[in-house]
Amino acid sequence: MFKIKHILKTACSVLLIATMMTALFSNVVFAINEDFDDPNDDLISQNEQLTDLLNEPVEGAPEISASTYILYDADSGSILRGNDYNVQKEPASMTKVMTVLLALERLDLTEIVTITPAMAEGFAEITDDYVKLGLQEGEEITVKDLVYAAVLKSANDASLALGMYMGGTEQAFCNIMNEKAVDIGCLNTHFSSAYGLSTPDNVTTAYDMALILNEAVTNTSYTEIARTYSYTIAATNKYSDTRELTNANRFISTTEYGYDYYIGGKTGFTDTAGYTLCAAARKDGRTLIGVVFNAADSSIRYADLIHLFEYGYSNFTTVQVSETEFLPLVDEARGQIESLLSTTTLYIKDQNVSMSSYVTTTSSRAQLGSTNKIDLSQVVIDTSADSQTINIPLCKCYQDKNYIVGCLTVNIEQKTAIVEITPEKHTQLTTVRGVLISFAVISGLILITIIALIIFRHQVLKRRKMEESKPSNML
Repeated sequence: MFKIKHILKTACSVLLIATMMTALFSNVVFAINEDFDDPNDDLISQNEQLTDLLNEPVEGAPEISASTYILYDADSGSILRGNDYNVQKEPASMTKVMTVLLALERLDLTEIVTITPAMAEGFAEITDDYVKLGLQEGEEITVKDLVYAAVLKSANDASLALGMYMGGTEQAFCNIMNEKAVDIGCLNTHFSSAYGLSTPDNVTTAYDMALILNEAVTNTSYTEIARTYSYTIAATNKYSDTRELTNANRFISTTEYGYDYYIGGKTGFTDTAGYTLCAAARKDGRTLIGVVFNAADSSIRYADLIHLFEYGYSNFTTVQVSETEFLPLVDEARGQIESLLSTTTLYIKDQNVSMSSYVTTTSSRAQLGSTNKIDLSQVVIDTSADSQTINIPLCKCYQDKNYIVGCLTVNIEQKTAIVEITPEKHTQLTTVRGVLISFAVISGLILITIIALIIFRHQVLKRRKMEESKPSNML
C-alpha cells in the first residue's frame, strides 16, 4: 500500500510540473533583443535635435554684436546658433510682421479701408518720432497700400489702421495677434500694440520672432512685398498726390548690405528696444531665419545677419527625410513582430508611421554619409495584455550620431472569438512550446496508464489472496 501511495504522489508532482511549464509558456513577455550596434548608442530625439547643434564645435562661428540673437533652420526647426533666444524683449517695429501676416491671411488686398474717427484718434497718440504715412479721418485707401506702407516705410498709422480694421479696436486685434502667436508655437510672446509701441508688455523672443517671420514668408505673399524696392500709393479722396514709398530695408535698398538670398524681414527701433532686425534667406532650397535684438547700431545688425546666414549655409546641411525610404525597414519590423505573435492570441490591429520632414547636421558629418535603421532593442510585448501600443524609433545614423527622425507605432490587441485560418509560422519558441505541451500530454497519459496498471494488479492480487483463504481451498 505504501508503494502505491508513493507512486501516486510522484505521479501528481510530475503532472503539476508539466502543467506549470505549459502555463508559463502560454503567458510570456516577448522581447526582440536586437542590439543597436552603432558607435554611439545614444539616440537624439526629435525634440533634442532642435538645440543639439548649439553644442557642436564648429569652426568659424561669427561674433555677433547683438546681445540677443538666433539663427534658425526653418525646414528642420533646428537652432544653429543663438544667445538668449528665449528671453523676452521689445520687438519694436518687428511687431508689424504679425500685423501684416494677419492682414494677408484675412483680407483681400483690393478691399477699401475707410479711416474712422477711432483710427484717427489712435494716430494722434503716435508720437512724432514714429514714422507715419499721414492718413486722415475719412480717407479711403486699399489694404494693399496699407500693407506696403507698413512693410516698406514702417508706417505706424498704416499698421494701426490694418489692426483696427480687422479687430474693431486695437486691443481686440492684439487678442487676435496673441491667439495667432500661440497657434504658430510662440510660448513667450505677448502683443499689446499693432505696430510696435515701446511698452513693457509688447514683447516677444528671438525664437518666437523667427517662427512668426517663417509663417509670413512661407504661407503668404510677404516675400513679394518685402523684396519690393519701391511702391506708389495712388491719390486718395483725402490726399491729392501720389505717395512714393522706397524700401527702407538695407538688404534691398543698398549695395553694401544687399543680400541676394534675402526673401523678407522687418527692421525695428525704439530707445528701449534698440536696433532690431529679423530676416529670412533662401539658398539652394534651404530657408534660414535670423533675428537680432539690441544691435550696436543700425548698420551692424545687417552685417550680423549676413554673417549668421553665411555661417549656417557653409557649416550645416539640411537633409529631407521621407517615409518611403524607411518602408523596407518598417515591413521587416512588422514581420518580426508578427512572427512572435503567431504563437499567441495577439495580432497587429494597425500601424502608423510619423516622420520628420527634415534633419539638420553639420556639413562635415553629412559628407561621410548616413544609414537608415530601425531600433527594435526596446520592443517588449506582453501576451497577457488585452491591448498595447509599441513605439519604435526610426533613425538616421551618421558616423558619430544617431538622429531619431520618425516613429513606427504598432497597436496590438487580443484576437476575437472568430478563428482566422492562416498559415502557421514556425519559430524556435513555437517548437519549444510544442515539445513542452507534447511532453505534458504524453507524461500524463503514461502516468495514468501506470496508475491504472498498478490498481489493476493490486485488485488481482487481492482477489487471489481472498480465494486462497476460503475454507474450501484449505480442505
